[in-house]
Amino acid sequence: MDALNPTSGQSDQPPFAHLVQEPGANPPPPPPPPPRRGRLSAGLILGLMALLAVVVGGAVLLGFVAMAVTSLGSDDQTEEHYHSLARRGGDKIAIITVEGTILDGDGFAKKQIDRVREDKNVKAVVLRVNSPGGTVTGSDYLYHHLTKLAKEREIPIVVSMGGIAASGGYYVAMAVGDTPDTIYAEPTTWTGSIGVVIPHYNLAGLMQKWELEEDSVKSHPLKQMGSPTKKMTPEERAIFQGLVDDSFGRFKQIVLAGRPKLRADPKTLDRVATGQVFTTHDALTSGLVDREGFIEDAIDRAAELAGLDKEQTKVVKYKRHAGLFDFGLSAHAASRGPDLAMLLDMTSPRAYYLCTWLPSMTDE
Repeated sequence: MDALNPTSGQSDQPPFAHLVQEPGANPPPPPPPPPRRGRLSAGLILGLMALLAVVVGGAVLLGFVAMAVTSLGSDDQTEEHYHSLARRGGDKIAIITVEGTILDGDGFAKKQIDRVREDKNVKAVVLRVNSPGGTVTGSDYLYHHLTKLAKEREIPIVVSMGGIAASGGYYVAMAVGDTPDTIYAEPTTWTGSIGVVIPHYNLAGLMQKWELEEDSVKSHPLKQMGSPTKKMTPEERAIFQGLVDDSFGRFKQIVLAGRPKLRADPKTLDRVATGQVFTTHDALTSGLVDREGFIEDAIDRAAELAGLDKEQTKVVKYKRHAGLFDFGLSAHAASRGPDLAMLLDMTSPRAYYLCTWLPSMTDE
């Protein structure tokens, strides 16, 4: 029988028979929802977001590039910031910060010194020291340029010690010269540690255990003295001790030049120049520092020495100015890890004015 009755033009199947699903058949897809009016489609939203990202990203990139170009185009890597006293004062007291381990000396601290040298409005300096010291050469380099700055500009230097101002950190503090009441230490400051160390590690026992042999070719046995791959010979120890003694002698001369009380009684210096770290109380007693106080006290003393009116004087400090390329290079260097030059530098014998717990060259 035909599914369609020709006489009636109607189907012989029951009503809604087309909605009855046969066993095992897939259900028909649901009808599409009616279009929503007054709302943006997902594709249009994504497109607008992409366009916005391109515009904003381009603007940010241009800003970073401009900052990097500005940074590269100038040797001045410091930014001056207001610290205290008269915000609109014409005269300045500059805070130069020596913080962290002192390495080559020609870093941010040196840039601050150069900035002060060029600013004729700076009439006094507060040297803020928060450092355990560092290399002999780096510490002496900063000391040299600080004393040169004070002499050339004829401005006083007052020291404010932070948590630690030891060894090379104490060395640079001697830039105050013999002017009285110029070294202030906070109540919890650790200072002193007057001494020299050349770190040395003896790994010969481990090499023997691992059956490793040091077999370098050298022009003379002393060319590789201090190598951690072998025990130090008496001759090598004597040579290194001579280097330490020479640097130690200079350290004591610098201290005597900056500490009138110790200069009047050199035996006192011998009692404190043992590498020991002292509290502020003990440092006051021995004459290593002059006053207990904070940076505000050092600022007041600097203004007094320079004859400045504090209502007309602005205290400024300096911050690092890092451009885009600085961050990029730092990140790239960090991702690569230590390179050969860094590794060789770390393994070179070097003398330190440093408050440290590294193994020192002591008698076995």
